[in-house]
Amino acid sequence: MYLPQLLKKAADGEKLTTLTCYDASFARILTECGVDILLVGDSLGMTVQGHDSTLPVSLADMIYHTAAVRRGAPSAFVMADLPFGSYQVSPQQAYESAARLMSAGANMVKLEGGAVMVDTVAFLVQRGIPVCAHLGLMPQSVNQTGYRTQAKDSKAAQQLITDACALEATGASLLLLESIPALLAAEVSKCLRIPTIGIGAGVDCDAQVLVLHDLLGLTEKPPRFAKDFMAETGNIRSAVQAYVAAVKAGRFPGPEHSF
Repeated sequence: MYLPQLLKKAADGEKLTTLTCYDASFARILTECGVDILLVGDSLGMTVQGHDSTLPVSLADMIYHTAAVRRGAPSAFVMADLPFGSYQVSPQQAYESAARLMSAGANMVKLEGGAVMVDTVAFLVQRGIPVCAHLGLMPQSVNQTGYRTQAKDSKAAQQLITDACALEATGASLLLLESIPALLAAEVSKCLRIPTIGIGAGVDCDAQVLVLHDLLGLTEKPPRFAKDFMAETGNIRSAVQAYVAAVKAGRFPGPEHSF
């Protein structure tokens, strides 16, 4: 699948589903179960490598896992995170890193940051690299923010809206919103023409994403916005299918998974 097909589904009112994916076997399963976007997330630092944050993940790690996911799902839409330190120095550095991820099989790259990333997004898009921006809780900034809900006061909320509009204007095709109040996420989604992907951001986003290990009940202390679909279904395929069905129908996330 390519970006125009994905955006058309969203424009037609279909909720999009996203799950993190790090290997060929799960790439095949998730695609067969109807997941729209496979996110090769730098969350692999915690789920696969055993770190306590995403910060130690290298570009080489991301290239390796992106290539594995692409081999497992040749026709899937694959989004890959630009890891910490691989894009913040300059737009040129970001392009060189993104080009390597695209060569490994990504259809799109994701990067964290607001107005400071506007020039970088423009540089990438002008050179044929689709970009998903990421606002709210940004795990690569955990040493500044901690793992807590973001944009809870009016000033921070307005800044997030301003950043979102700037990122859209400069060419971002998707916007991921993490751990922000559901009402704010709904407002951002209404302001933008591009689809929003929520994680801990309420049901009104155009798409949802979960970490696969949270969905399968493998996380020792899952975040509040996660749901263990395996507990209700008993097997991997059924858990993924239940997630897809719940998102498509607007049943997930519920109020208990939102801020």
